[in-house]
Amino acid sequence: MNNTTLNRRTLLKTGVALGGGIFAAGMPLSQAIWAAEGKVLKVRYASDIAKLDPAFYSGPVDVNVANCIYSKLTCYKPGSEWGWELEAAEKIEQVDPTHIRFRLKKGIKFTGGYGELTARDVKFSFERVIKHNSPVKPDWGSFDRVEIEDDYTGVIVLKSPFVPLWYTALPFGVGTIVSEDAVMKATKDGGDFGMKPPAFSGPYVLADWKPKQYVLLTRNPDWSGPKPGFDEIRIVPISDEKSAERAYQAGDIDFTRVSLDSLATFENNPPAETKIEDHTSLYYAWIGMNMDHPKLKDINVRKAIQWAINVPQILEAAYAGQAEVSTGVIPPGIVGHRDKALVPPEGDLAKAKAFLEKAGVTGLTLTIDCTNDSTNSTIAQTVQAQLSQIGVTVEVNAQDSGSFWTLGMESEGARWKDVQLIVNGFYSLPDPYYPASWFVQSQVGVWNWERFRSERFDELSGKAVTISDPNERAKLYYEMQDLMEDSGAYRFLTHGANPVMFRTSKMQAATTPDGNPLYLNFKPASA
Repeated sequence: MNNTTLNRRTLLKTGVALGGGIFAAGMPLSQAIWAAEGKVLKVRYASDIAKLDPAFYSGPVDVNVANCIYSKLTCYKPGSEWGWELEAAEKIEQVDPTHIRFRLKKGIKFTGGYGELTARDVKFSFERVIKHNSPVKPDWGSFDRVEIEDDYTGVIVLKSPFVPLWYTALPFGVGTIVSEDAVMKATKDGGDFGMKPPAFSGPYVLADWKPKQYVLLTRNPDWSGPKPGFDEIRIVPISDEKSAERAYQAGDIDFTRVSLDSLATFENNPPAETKIEDHTSLYYAWIGMNMDHPKLKDINVRKAIQWAINVPQILEAAYAGQAEVSTGVIPPGIVGHRDKALVPPEGDLAKAKAFLEKAGVTGLTLTIDCTNDSTNSTIAQTVQAQLSQIGVTVEVNAQDSGSFWTLGMESEGARWKDVQLIVNGFYSLPDPYYPASWFVQSQVGVWNWERFRSERFDELSGKAVTISDPNERAKLYYEMQDLMEDSGAYRFLTHGANPVMFRTSKMQAATTPDGNPLYLNFKPASA
């Protein structure tokens, strides 16, 4: 690393003098600005940032960085149970089922001389998600507009009640507030500004980004709110978990996810001054079946496959026995999580064979598509072995993620017609609307690769987002998952697990219940 007389304090002052231009225009800075003094948070994430316009975020890592450099009305609370708390909002309340009034805290400033964050910026930020047809606009559900009452007060107006907004929109990506003036100047039409944020309003600014090497966040000199615990945050993208574990042991990072096959070893013999926490993930994995494929049209064939799959055996092989069996698409701790699935985890080979006999099918050959990582390839191979026990021959088709994630999309060609079995998995947000939303009929040929169609499912999906009583709401999601399983097109596997470890001599870590880091809530060990 090169030496330089340019220290962090000088750099920040320069940024102020240039109207925030160094930071906001995304100009690359030398690695030499990395702090030689002060407290530095060094964390690993499995992927690099891909989009710093929060209205068009591509994944959790984008949102994690956005949380540090922008402001939202509310944010997730750290801890073992899902909850939210105020951030840029001084007050927020549900006035009636379709109106939410907020009042902003005064004095939150945008960098670059773009002034104070106002209700006008909130209106612009929320409405541009819909206006520019963002791929993540479903997070907003029935959102219509924001009505401005004064500089600090506004009302979020919904076309119809949308209960999930409190956990899918406001505290996550699309609820992030950007400067209208800055974005309009940078984009002309208020659209996607990609990787070049024109202004910041959070406790940190983006000081440097070296693709596939690191993201460097430093303190925002214009920030007047509670002071975060660290002078710098360095996020290092390391896709391979074993490599991340070695980087942790070498002291290059101080917070990382632990691979499941390493978990027992680390728990029995943890690195010095290290705490390991186990978290249930919001991820959900399943074996899907294309109901429109000629070989899988008969529900008895699909039921035979469901009952032949032994889920605990799969989890032992693919997850080192460290993940729990799931009961549907909704994980524990979320409204609508079922106590048990309709088909028992171990299945039943005798019942599977009986369903196959009922279908009058013999000598069945199928393909199973999966990504070529070790976990999903192992799942596919285990299913291959299990189905051979009922006389079904399965060919495993492992492919890179770029190829796999267009498999069932009609917009990408005719490959969807050849899809038979799929090892599938999505990540979720902490509201049942999110994991269930991909299986409505309008998603057939988009993300609904099983081509599952149910008028009742769609009806329940539309109704469930309007019900505020969690117990009544849960009943609808129970039935929706029953409908999915009854179709024979789904064999639910697991929500996985998300164990993390961190160096207690460096920090007190803070995460959401699923183990996702909340960097603003991390505190130095000496704090």
